[in-house]
Amino acid sequence: MKSFVIQKSTFDFLKKLSVNNNREWFASNKAKYEGAKENAEQFIDALIAKMNEHDDLETPSGKKSLYRIYNDVRFSDDKTPYNPRFAGYLKRRKPFLRGGYYFWIKPGNSRIACGFAHPNPDDLKRIRQDIEVNYEDWYKLLKLKTVVSTFGAMQGEQVRTAPRGFEKDHPAIGLLRFKQLWFERSFADKEVLADDFLLNVNKSFKAIRPFFDYVSEVLGTDLNGETL
Repeated sequence: MKSFVIQKSTFDFLKKLSVNNNREWFASNKAKYEGAKENAEQFIDALIAKMNEHDDLETPSGKKSLYRIYNDVRFSDDKTPYNPRFAGYLKRRKPFLRGGYYFWIKPGNSRIACGFAHPNPDDLKRIRQDIEVNYEDWYKLLKLKTVVSTFGAMQGEQVRTAPRGFEKDHPAIGLLRFKQLWFERSFADKEVLADDFLLNVNKSFKAIRPFFDYVSEVLGTDLNGETL
C-alpha cells in the first residue's frame, strides 16, 4: 500500500459513515475506521516530510495533526456523533515562521487552506499597521500569479466598517477590514484519490510562501523595522 496516496477504502469508509452516523454502526466498523485513519496519518506523514524540504513545520506527524473524528455536540445544532472527514492543521515553527496549513479529506468536499485563521489582537493590529503604510506591497503579493492561480482571492471574515484606529477612507480599507487572512482550494474526489495528490498539495502550499514570508517578517519587527 502506498503511504502517500489516499486510498479508495478511506473514502468508502467516510461515505458510509456519513450515511450511518451513529455509535452502533461506528462500533461495528471500528476496524475499518482504524485502517482509514492510519491511511490519512501516513499521507500526512509523507506530506510533512515533503514540506520540510522547503519549510520548517512544528507538527511532528500525521497523528499529531489530525482533529478528532468525534463531534462535540454540547454546543452544536448538529447532534450526530461523528464528523465524516479527516482534517487537521500543520503548524509552522514559531516565532519566526508564521501562518498555518489546513486540510480536509472528505468525499465531495475535500479542500486545503492556509493563512491566519484567528490572528491574536496584537498580530492583527501589527498586520493592519503594515497594510496602512505598505498597501501597494500587499496588493502586489495578493496578485502574484502563483497565489491567484492556486487559491484565487484572499478570503476571511471582515469588520463591517473601518477597524478601530484606522481611517474609513483609507485607500486600502478593503484590506484593513479583514479579520482573517485566508486562502482556500478545493479538490475533486478523483484528484484526491490520484497518485499525484500529495505533490499537488505540497505545490499548492508552497505557492503561498511569498505571502507567509512577508507576513512573518512584519510580525517579527516593530513599526521602525527593528527586530522584536
